[in-house]
Amino acid sequence: MSRTNGPRKFALPALACALLWIAGALLVWSASQALVDARRDLSAARADLRTQRARLASIAEEEREVKEKLTVYRALLATRVIGAERRLDWADTITRVRAERDLLDVRYRIERQTLLRSAAGKPAPVDFFASSMRVQLALLHEEDLLRFLYDLRQSGNAFHAVRNCQLQRAAGGESIRGIVPRLHADCRIDLITIIDRGAKP
Repeated sequence: MSRTNGPRKFALPALACALLWIAGALLVWSASQALVDARRDLSAARADLRTQRARLASIAEEEREVKEKLTVYRALLATRVIGAERRLDWADTITRVRAERDLLDVRYRIERQTLLRSAAGKPAPVDFFASSMRVQLALLHEEDLLRFLYDLRQSGNAFHAVRNCQLQRAAGGESIRGIVPRLHADCRIDLITIIDRGAKP
């Protein structure tokens, strides 16, 4: 009877031990899987964080570019370069500069406006126009010409692009207001204006 009961005595503990071993193995496997899942989630979270940071950096860069362009646009508005050409303002400016600089003689002619370039823009293109102006001046010295061109640029009625200027000595010219000019200048100046087709009226 004791021989029969001997193996039975160890059967239950052996079964319990086997079950505990299996349970332990399952716990280890489960913990290992949880660790793998956690690492995968952490890697995905890091990748998502990098993506979000890249998007934020891109948004910040776009915002910076918009601010820079807005600053340039406002500066152009302030100088009245944007919009229709202002021929009356240009004429008034030349008359004022001539009087302030006490220039002997200034004659000018502004030709018809022509389209220089049309640049793509949102929501509509931006057109660059030029009105070519020929200016002839009677001068006492070269600085008179430089000051005249400087005053034109500072007037802010257009962007003044000097195409060329020719200076010649006045050989026995007629006196103007009792003064004989020493030089004659003949200049070609492009008056640039910008039309933003997408701007609200």
